[in-house]
Parts: sequence; C-alpha cells; structure tokens
Amino acid sequence: MGTIEDTQEWIQEFVVGLNLCPFAKPVLSKGLIRYVVCEETEQGLITDKLDQELLQLRATDPEIVETTFFILPKLGGDFLDFHFLVEACKKRIKAMDLIGIIQIADFHPEYEFGDARREDISNATNQSPYPMLHLLREASVERARQSAMSSELIVQRNLALLNELGRQGVRKILDKE
Repeated sequence: MGTIEDTQEWIQEFVVGLNLCPFAKPVLSKGLIRYVVCEETEQGLITDKLDQELLQLRATDPEIVETTFFILPKLGGDFLDFHFLVEACKKRIKAMDLIGIIQIADFHPEYEFGDARREDISNATNQSPYPMLHLLREASVERARQSAMSSELIVQRNLALLNELGRQGVRKILDKE
C-alpha cells in the first residue's frame, strides 16, 4: 500500500474503529479529509509546503475539506527531532495569523507524551504509520467539543480501552496480525 492508503487505513481501523476520536467518524464518512504527502526532509521546505496547505485549508469550504493530514513519510530522525519540527510548524500558525482558525495535532510512529514512559500504552493514541500533522479547523474542534463528551472523558476512556487491549492488542489492530 501507499502512504495515503496506509494513513487512511490507520484512521479507519484505529482512530475511528476504536472511537479514539469521536469527532473523526462523521468527517471520514463524508469524505471531508484531505491527505497531502510531503516528501521533503528539511525543516524550511516542510514549513513552506505547510504554509501552502494552511492557506488551502483556510480558503476551502469546510463542506468540501474539513481537515487535512499532512504526511511526512521521508522525515528521518527520532521523535524529539520531530517534536522540534512540530513547534516550528505551530509558530507558522501564529506568523500567518491563523490562531483561532487552524490548529495542529501531531502524530508519529514513536510518539511519546512528555509525562509518559516510552512503553506507556497511552502513547499509542498519537502513534501513527508516519510522522504527520493534522490540520484542524478551530471552529470544527469547538463544535465537536460542545456536542460530545469532554476531552478529559475521551482521554480517560481511551486510556482504559488501550490498557484493556494492551500492546499486543493494539499491534494486532495496526498490523492486522
């Protein structure tokens, strides 16, 4: 499979399949997700392409594209290097005067929350097939928050589910073992 297909499968089987993000299913079922593969590896070139995608998302009717997955399959380095890239990308939101309009969520195969151990199952919620940035419309996020359970309850529910599945259960879903 290709990069976009791998990402779509991850969203379908893991994110939506386990209901890790209760806001994802309607967007997926309506075909409102844009997938962009950025083959660049240098931060400056990545942020240039990201700028284009941020502007594209802002300019596109949400009934056509609600959200964008900006996939970085060739990005080398470890999660800490990726974290620094994410911080630079988030600064682009401010520089482009998009605060309150678009936000970025980040995913990585080696994702590790700052307060978690490497082997902690909670990290799995943000582990993905490739490093990627999820560009989200703030208005959509706010609507989803008002119409669904609180983000704290979602996190608690996800952690309980992942603990129940365990590492092997998560791998079985992701790897189709």
